[in-house]
Amino acid sequence: MSTPPATHRILGIDFFDGSAKEAIDIMRAKGGLLVVPAAPALKDLDRSPDYRDALLNADLAITDSAFMVLIWNRLQPIPIKRLSGLEYLRDLLLEPDVRQPGNTLWIMASPVSAKRNLDWLAGQGIVIPEDSIYMAPMYGNAPIDDPTLLERLNRLRPQHVIVTIGGGTQERLGLYLKRNLAYRPAIHCIGAAIAFLSGDQVHIPVWADKFYLGWLFRSLAEPKRYVPRYWDARKLLAIMLRNRSRLPELRS
Repeated sequence: MSTPPATHRILGIDFFDGSAKEAIDIMRAKGGLLVVPAAPALKDLDRSPDYRDALLNADLAITDSAFMVLIWNRLQPIPIKRLSGLEYLRDLLLEPDVRQPGNTLWIMASPVSAKRNLDWLAGQGIVIPEDSIYMAPMYGNAPIDDPTLLERLNRLRPQHVIVTIGGGTQERLGLYLKRNLAYRPAIHCIGAAIAFLSGDQVHIPVWADKFYLGWLFRSLAEPKRYVPRYWDARKLLAIMLRNRSRLPELRS
């Protein structure tokens, strides 16, 4: 019998406490949904029922939010390690089954970002067939329904699905796929992580990610976009102080 992965319950969500390699092995073996919640989205856990539902029904949640990890490690005697989405993606892209043409379907946010991402992946020796690239429509806040994507995945049956769209939406899309596909792939919701490598967003060095400084690089590169976003994420502190391991009550 396999040993269940080590987790810490934070805000009602069981966060994985292990290495990227261990997380990848779990996803490969069992499939399902992996999420990478960031502080700007986590702060809405008590106000966004669909996002909340996606996190609670994920098969693996990794500790991408440096702010959440710092707060938690101040509150609890047993610390949790941070595993960023960027670190996870770096290791994921080294796996032969992920690099195999046709075995991974990529869901991209826009044609512009897709070109940058695909050019960078090609430079890493990862060639992606045209049928394995899907341009996500604007899903909005309504319940997600994308029969075109379902049809393609059910027809191609890739082992891996990598979702690179924005946080808060990608998790809802991942849960929609998990619940509606005719098979069970590994669905990796890694959001902007690919953009830090491809140049679609500011490059974040390994050392900066290790020392929890990704937010600073993004804020310096695009202050009007990211400074308000990260400033608003301060609300996560109050939510964690009130609830700690408990799921916050859902507000109307």
